[in-house]
Amino acid sequence: MSRKPIFILNGPNLNLLGKRQPEIYGHDTLDDVERACAAVAAEKGFEVQLFQSNYEGGLVELIHRARDEACAIVINPGAYTHTSVAILDALNTFEGPVFECHISNVHKRESFRHHSYVSLRADGVMAGFGVEGYALCVRRVCSLLAG
Repeated sequence: MSRKPIFILNGPNLNLLGKRQPEIYGHDTLDDVERACAAVAAEKGFEVQLFQSNYEGGLVELIHRARDEACAIVINPGAYTHTSVAILDALNTFEGPVFECHISNVHKRESFRHHSYVSLRADGVMAGFGVEGYALCVRRVCSLLAG
């Protein structure tokens, strides 16, 4: 495959997906998310690479890496959504599409979750669709990039 992959980036605590607060986040794991996204991407001739970091700097470094290695970013920054200007600044250096994804509907949760720095750069935001939101973001990315 000659196309660059779509990077799917996940922030803190998402390594516990399927184990942590299943009443909010469900029972699917990041491996399940990766399989679903890979299947959607493959339909359109794309591939995905999924990453997770509990560290803000780790996510910034992955975004920097994406500048050369990825055609798009789907990002669930977790709690960094609401606090990280550094992640926003890194995303502003990326020239491809960026989609922000949240498993829960952050707007029905605590008020501090209603603000997103990432949304200032995102080409689209998906919230409240469970882990299916990732695959929906990937589908949209593929549509945009396929022309």
